[in-house]
Amino acid sequence: MEFVLNSRIIESEKKDEIKNAIILLHGYGGDGADISSIAYTWRRFIDNTVFLCPDGHQICKLNPNGFQWFDLSIDDQDYIIAEVKKAEKILLDYIGQIKKKYNLDNSQIILSGFSQGCMISINLGLICNQSFKSVIGFSGKIIDKHDLQKRIISKTDMLLFHGDADEVVPPSNLLEVKDFLERNKIKVDVNMIKNCSHHIPVEALSLALKYIKKII
Repeated sequence: MEFVLNSRIIESEKKDEIKNAIILLHGYGGDGADISSIAYTWRRFIDNTVFLCPDGHQICKLNPNGFQWFDLSIDDQDYIIAEVKKAEKILLDYIGQIKKKYNLDNSQIILSGFSQGCMISINLGLICNQSFKSVIGFSGKIIDKHDLQKRIISKTDMLLFHGDADEVVPPSNLLEVKDFLERNKIKVDVNMIKNCSHHIPVEALSLALKYIKKII
């Protein structure tokens, strides 16, 4: 089966029956190959799992060698929200294809992402008609609280990380996400990583892996 998004597909080392999927969404200007390094780190410790690392559906306007989930070149919030909704639709179609191929439902799927990929993952975890196993996000934020508030229909548990020295997505966003999710009675655990800029540190990957092994 061909997916609607070009993807790196990485299976657990034992090549055993697929019972779970982890979808990893890259950041702005990145691609599936970039974020697949996480899959190669985790796969040694997680059995019965396929990792999928798709490229964004749009070439990044500011980095034509990479991709984006939504355009940031136009500073207009209504435009950004419209672009986000396009990305959500494509990703929901993509997830549907994954569910069909591997005979899974949302409760067997973890969404994870970095930066822009984290932002989209948070949205998907709340707007889909069935909750996912979890959302694990790194260095993200809520794109638009007012828009998302109106569209919440599911309550996926979330584990979120952010660097306290993030110069791209300010670390205050982590506390804002936590407040938003708790107000909407969504289970969330947050971790502020010390002396960490806009990247995913080993500490966060290790804590996330420990959490994944616990929930699956």
